[in-house]
Parts: sequence; C-alpha cells; structure tokens
Amino acid sequence: MSSVLLGRPLATKEDKVQRVGSVAGVAVLGLDALASAAYGPEALLTVLLPLGTGGLRYVGLLTGLIVGVLALLFLSYRQTIGAYPGGGGAYTVAKENLGTTASLVAASSLAVDYLLNVAVAISAGVGALISMVPTLRPYTLALCLGILAVLTVLNLRGVRTTGTVFMIPTYVFLGSLFAVVAFGAFAHITHSARAHGPSPSSSAATATASVWLLARAFANGCTAMTGVEAVSNGIPIFRDPAEVKARRTLLLINLFLAGLLVGGAWLCSAEGITATVPGSARYESVLSRIVAATVGRGMPYYVAVSSVVTVLALSANTSFADFPRLCRFLAQDGFLPDSFMDRGRRLAYSHGILALAGLAGLLLIVFGGITDALIPLFAVGAFLAFTMSQLGMVAHWKKQKTRHAKWCLLQNATGAAATASTLCVIIASKFLEGAWISVLFFLGLVLLFRQVRAHYDYVATATAPEEPPSLRPAPAPLAVVPLRRWNAVTMKALGFAMGLAPRVVAVQVLTDSDVVEDLSEQWEHLVGAPSREHGHEAPKLFVLRSKYRRLFGPLLDFMHRLARENPDRQIAVIVPELVERHWYQYLLHRNNASLLKSLLTLKGGPQIVIVSAPWYLADWMPERRRLFGFRPR
Repeated sequence: MSSVLLGRPLATKEDKVQRVGSVAGVAVLGLDALASAAYGPEALLTVLLPLGTGGLRYVGLLTGLIVGVLALLFLSYRQTIGAYPGGGGAYTVAKENLGTTASLVAASSLAVDYLLNVAVAISAGVGALISMVPTLRPYTLALCLGILAVLTVLNLRGVRTTGTVFMIPTYVFLGSLFAVVAFGAFAHITHSARAHGPSPSSSAATATASVWLLARAFANGCTAMTGVEAVSNGIPIFRDPAEVKARRTLLLINLFLAGLLVGGAWLCSAEGITATVPGSARYESVLSRIVAATVGRGMPYYVAVSSVVTVLALSANTSFADFPRLCRFLAQDGFLPDSFMDRGRRLAYSHGILALAGLAGLLLIVFGGITDALIPLFAVGAFLAFTMSQLGMVAHWKKQKTRHAKWCLLQNATGAAATASTLCVIIASKFLEGAWISVLFFLGLVLLFRQVRAHYDYVATATAPEEPPSLRPAPAPLAVVPLRRWNAVTMKALGFAMGLAPRVVAVQVLTDSDVVEDLSEQWEHLVGAPSREHGHEAPKLFVLRSKYRRLFGPLLDFMHRLARENPDRQIAVIVPELVERHWYQYLLHRNNASLLKSLLTLKGGPQIVIVSAPWYLADWMPERRRLFGFRPR
C-alpha cells in the first residue's frame, strides 16, 4: 500500500536524479510568490476603498514602490545564493553574520510565514472555488483538509514528483494572466471594442488620501512579495550547477511576479476597477473583475479564473518545499529534534512535511477553513525574514575588502533600509489587526528553540565519557524474570536468564481477580530439579500477592528492593514477550510486556537493564501445531 501511495523507496545515491531544473523550480518554489499576485493588489485596493475611484490614481505609484522593493529583494537573494549555496536563506545568513539570537528570530519568522502560507493559501483557493460553485460552501473545511492531504502525499513522494505535477497548472496560470494583460493592452492601444460590459460602479469617495492611508495600502500590497525568499532556502533541490539554476529560477519568478503586478495595476487604472467590500453580497475578487472586464465572461474567463483557483490552492507547496529544509538546518544546530534531519523513503524530509501538515491542519480546523484573519500576520513574518537576511548580507560584505564587496554592501544596505522601513509600516498599520500575535509567536518559537538546544547541551554534558576513558567489565548481573503463568514463552526467558547470570530470580504477581495459578507448589518440579540436573543453580521464585489488584506496582517495588539489596550489581530484567503474527491479534491480549518495559524504562532506576525475550508464534513447530489440531501452512 505504501508503495502505491508514496512510490518505491529511493536509494541515497539517487538523490541527484530527483533534483529539478529551473522550469520545474518555478513550480516547486515559486507558487507562493506568483499566487500572491492574486491577493496582494486586492489587499492594496481594499485599503483605498474610502477614496472611491479616486484611489486608482495612487495605484501606479504604490505598485511601483512595491516592484522597487521586489527588485532590491531579488538583488539581495541573488547574492545570498552565491554566498551560501548550501541553502538555509535568512537563517543561515543571520547565523553566520549576526549571531544565534538573530538567526533564531529569522528562523521563527520563516517558520510562521510558511505555516500561515499553507493554511491561508489552501483556504483562499477553496474560497475562490466556492465563489464559482456556491453549492460547495458546506464542504469548506473538508475541501481544505482534502487539498492538504493531497499536497502532503505529493511532497512525501519527493521533489521531482511535485515539480512534474505542478508544472502544468503553474504555466497555465501564467499563460492565462499574461494573455489577459496582453489582450487588454492591445485593445487599449488599438481602441478596439471588447465583448465585455461596463465595469460595476464603484462607491463614492468617503475620505481623502493621507500619508497614513497610503502607507497602509502599501503595507497591504507588500503581501504580494511573500515567498520570494523560497529559492535561497531550497538551493539543494536543483540539479548541478545548482547555484546557476537557482539564480535563473529566482529571476524567472521575480520577472513573472513583477509583470503580473504591473500589468494588473495598469488594467485596474485603465478599466476603472476598484476592490469590492470583502464579505459583502456584491463581493468579487479584483482579479476576477480584471479578467471579466478584459475578455468577458465566456470560456477564456473560466479558464483564467480556474487557473487562479488552482494555483492559490497549490501555492501552499512552497512551504512544503522549504519548511522541512529549515527544520533540518535547525535540527543540525540542535534547535529542533534531530529526527528532522532524517530523510524518508523518497529522500524527502518526511518529519518536517508531516509536522507542517499537522500544524496547518490544526489551523484550518480551528478557523473552520476560513483563515482571512491570519492574513495580517503574513507580511510581518516575511519582511522580518527579509530584513534579517539583508542585514546579515551587509555584515557578510563588511568582512570583505574588495571593490565588488563594497558595491554589494551598498545594495544590501539599501535593501535592508527599505525592508526594515516597510516592516515598521506593516507592524504599525496591522498591530491591532493581529500583528501583535506574530510578535508573540516569534518570541515563543525563539524560546522553544533555545529550550531544545539547552536540553541537548545538558544531555551532552551529562553523558560525556570520562577522560581518560576506562572500560571495566561490570560485575555479573542479577537476572529477574517477571512471569504470569508457566508456558513456552516463560521457559525461553528463564533459559536465557540462566545463561546470562549466575543468579536468577523469578517473580509472579497474583491479584484477587486473577485466574492465574500459583506456581509455588510446582516450582521445584518445573524448574528446580531440571536446573540442578544440568549443573545450574535453580532460579528462586517469589510470589507477590497484590492487595489492590495492581500488577505493575508490586513488580516495581520488588525491583527497587532488589536494587537496594544489591547496590554493586545491575538488575537485568528479562521480559517474556509473545509476538503475534498479525497486528489485530494484539487486541486479544493485555500486552503487559510492552507496558512493563515502558514503566521500567521511566521508573526503574539506574541499576535496571531491560532485555526483551520474544517468543514468535509464527515459528511454532509444525509438529506441535499438528499435535494440537492446527494445520501447518
């Protein structure tokens, strides 16, 4: 079943075969940035609603500023790819140049950004789908979780599978929207008639433009830049030369995004298209209005809008590509559990993928699949990561004294100033809308990372070997065999214990509700005499009667008493364990062996050593099966 769902396991040497080129890289790492062209301009125009159609005169200026910041980010991340080709993006840059605290702030901002991107992107895609097919509204949460499950499985299958699957919807989306822009430009240049009707009328102006209003609009529009850092984080997914292909992918993503932003802003101004009030009966997305105003509401409209819906839902994949790699870098430095460094059967970082899917699924369930309230948190995390990366690159170039380094330092310093200023505007304008939650998230994650690292440091110090190392044989242990009844499982454990230690103790716990037979009277016949015949000291049996029908409490007390009486010896507990042939057969048994091993591990103490003595039902001798009426297979 797992092979059908996830594909055949891949050997480590097949890693290079699974890497992608620039064209597929746009689909794997660029969907977040490209899809933001669908909601970034709308977020900008929504703030300008009080200005009515008068707000359109500022759209070009604000879009130009956004594209300018985007250009600075492109230059910065292009340099980051060259300076840190191993990936890691803002986290690696900040760690190498600004110190641990700065790197953890960058990592927490990226982690929150990736998590929110999954929840918001999927819910936005489902929301757009429901706008087209309103009868699906009752199934909002189910659709969101279904898309999340599909994305999780695709990413567990590996990067190459993801890139192949996502290439078609990505380039249909780009082709459709650029065709709309081109058709609109041609129609305006030639003054040719178009088949669409007039744009819906906009509301009258209820406010005048102020610096604060325009700053808020700019901050909202900056959500169009979320995701542009993804390429610098995911350089290892590219085929060699990875640095060249990563830079080419970054260039393509930024050109596509800038083209969509500029083309959309121009069409809004040319067609007089403003935003509509979110949640109102007349609500329609800005992108839908642009397409309808340019090509009408026929088949081209449905192709374009359907591609937008698909890409919005799939844009969460950027997080699935980068979040696990960020977790891997953090785990390498001891700030997350080391299991995040492990690669799954398809050479994907499965633990990071599953963690992201679980947290995003929880967000979707809590918000019922409608996560618009999380959008204000988006840009805060993205621009905090942008700023930390830019500042880190400034420190990087300061260490170098070449002329090229000075030019690069100027670029990054300009970018840092721009992104830091934008971050301040975003926090100030969105603080009451939820940006304060982002700040708490960042602080909480930084604290979590530090606590994980403190635990690893503590364990490393506590388990450090003596210097010089002294390996001395330990005294022979005292072997203890807990048992319930006399059978072949118990016999195997006792035989092993007698070969392991010169002294063996068996212990049986009886409760009032038990139908288990007391072995005291039969012990000499079953164990004592046969042991002495073979020249071994006979194991001694202790029978414990539990007043309160507890099975494990008396056992633990017995082990602790033995440990106190034998302070210089280890207590080897040989646990008999029946191993069934099928998982569902375990439902017919108490599984006391597993529970006892867990309790001894947690509460046994430093002298206790646990040894499992499994007895496999599948290996029962065919002769004995026939003797008891079972047909051998």
